[in-house]
Amino acid sequence: MNVLFSIRPEYANEIFSGRKRYEFRRTIFKKTDVSTIYLYANSSIRRIVGRFDVGTIYQESPSNLWRTFHENAGIARDAFFNYYDGCTLGYAIEIINARAAQPHANPYSLLGTFTPPQSFCYLTDDQAQILESHF
Repeated sequence: MNVLFSIRPEYANEIFSGRKRYEFRRTIFKKTDVSTIYLYANSSIRRIVGRFDVGTIYQESPSNLWRTFHENAGIARDAFFNYYDGCTLGYAIEIINARAAQPHANPYSLLGTFTPPQSFCYLTDDQAQILESHF
């Protein structure tokens, strides 16, 4: 199973530089067989910029997530805790085999009627195969 995450461009850059080895989320997918995450850079980019394989998914309080993963978080402490404001639980998704799309893929032309996900959305096998051709 594959999903598409919306992500800020600066965090995508941190992933591809290797400084961000965990992606943090307030909510997680319900399906347990997610193996690949494609990254849609929101803001002014509006393109599929990369992908990574899913490693271990950790569920902890934001304080415990920061304590455990801050050295590989790729995000400033204040931004991290602002993101989790009001949350008692959060998720850290281990990033494995991150790859940038070359060139960035235009989901509006590749996937037909495309609406950027608020947080994430599941991809069909056909959609994932189309995106995978950019790696």
